[in-house]
Amino acid sequence: MRGMILALTAFAGLATSEPAFARWSKAETQNFVIYSEGSEKSLRDFAEKLQRFDATLRFRFKVGDALEPNRLPIYLVNRTEDAGRLATGRGGSSIAGFYAPANEGSFAVAAREDAADPGKGTSQAQQILFHEYAHHFMKRYVPAALPAWFVEGFAEYYSTVDFTKDFRADIGKPVYSRAYGLLAMPKVPADRLLFQRPSEMRGSGQADVYYGRAWLLTHMLYNYAPRDGQLSAYVKALNDGVDPKEAATRHFGDLAQLDKDVDRYLKGRLAYRTTNDPIAIPGDIRITPLSPADDAILPWRLERISATGEDERLAKVQAGLTKLTAAHSGDAGPWFELAATHWAMTMEKRNAAAARVAVDRALAIDPKHVRANVLLGQIIAAELDAKGDFSAASWRKVRGPISLANRTNPDDPLPLYAYFSSFVEQGVNPPDMAFAGLARAFELAPENITVRVTHAFALANKGEFDRALRLAKTVAFDPHDRGQGQGLLDQIEKMKLAAAPRDAVGKATADDAS
Repeated sequence: MRGMILALTAFAGLATSEPAFARWSKAETQNFVIYSEGSEKSLRDFAEKLQRFDATLRFRFKVGDALEPNRLPIYLVNRTEDAGRLATGRGGSSIAGFYAPANEGSFAVAAREDAADPGKGTSQAQQILFHEYAHHFMKRYVPAALPAWFVEGFAEYYSTVDFTKDFRADIGKPVYSRAYGLLAMPKVPADRLLFQRPSEMRGSGQADVYYGRAWLLTHMLYNYAPRDGQLSAYVKALNDGVDPKEAATRHFGDLAQLDKDVDRYLKGRLAYRTTNDPIAIPGDIRITPLSPADDAILPWRLERISATGEDERLAKVQAGLTKLTAAHSGDAGPWFELAATHWAMTMEKRNAAAARVAVDRALAIDPKHVRANVLLGQIIAAELDAKGDFSAASWRKVRGPISLANRTNPDDPLPLYAYFSSFVEQGVNPPDMAFAGLARAFELAPENITVRVTHAFALANKGEFDRALRLAKTVAFDPHDRGQGQGLLDQIEKMKLAAAPRDAVGKATADDAS
């Protein structure tokens, strides 16, 4: 599936199999671009709360509040059923929101549920969004290898952040949705929690117990004075290359005793902290209605990016966008979306010729359309690959539109990544400019696992093995690594070992010459 998805219990099934159409507005903040079907007031309230949550995380982790050049798009839909249908492609789903660090760009979808459960803190829909944004924030601003239990425990811990009437942040409130798993289900002991992923939990409800136990351990390490400093020392040891089991026992002590302390902590008073000062919102929040064309496009775009590679869903999107290109023939947006939808199909179903026609129409209307130029470069690359043409002159035609896209928006990571990839696809060594572009793409979108993996290999190929291994370790520990992490780490270790003899020979030759 496309990314991290958390389910919650919700009423089943009134959703249709088609996108919902309504009047959309856009809120732009320091760190987000939020699209919503609701009223301007509800959108502003949501944008303020989400931006305040981001400011809380930045305050806690001493991250500056400068304008984020690559802001996270968030799509607010009216009902849980709408979010669930986008996540799964079918009605009746209980998924109320999801986050996808997709290659085209990360995005999140959330159901807009404003009311909290009485006496139970923030709404579950808000907790899901805050949980997923905590993952996004961690990937962007915490450049360390972090174990799976803490990645999830951290996100759960911050998911319940709420704000007082004077906008001070309450941090560390209970995650009530995990109560049953913690109190009534067989526990996940520390010797499993610390060294396994939630996907490895076997048995009914054990994944839910894992999340709850990870939250509880995180809560204890953040707030229980006798264990103050243990978490940071443990994370440092992991990043220094200490074996995970040795790092755990060295800094947490006997794991059976750790279990007993966690059990005892659960039975005590789970205190939360409130910041001394109100959390301010940096910058302004600007709300604008979408143009008629963009308003018509948005539900189809959201469907497309939620369904990449799902041919049946994408075929419906194609049909809808084909009608839009007729209704808005002078607007580049529908043509690009139609081209991107053709390209998003699996190779067996992809109509590359139709994609080329549509992207050419988009660029005839708007020659500087960033994503259309990137897609044109990708289409030309595929055409050349199919013909077996890897000449320098031909591949300059690939890089021309990609370079234009980069000049048009230097802060979009996709053209930077596409430029580097074009050399790899051609089968030639990327020049230093392409390596620099890839590094910048990683700075802009470190949460993108494809960019992260490519950057790690690029560093290794340049002989920067220590940096490459540190980066590979962040993937290997990540519970959402799509199975790439350990293989990446092993491959770079092999590359380092293979390079070592050559280094030794080079040193010996230099010594002899002196």
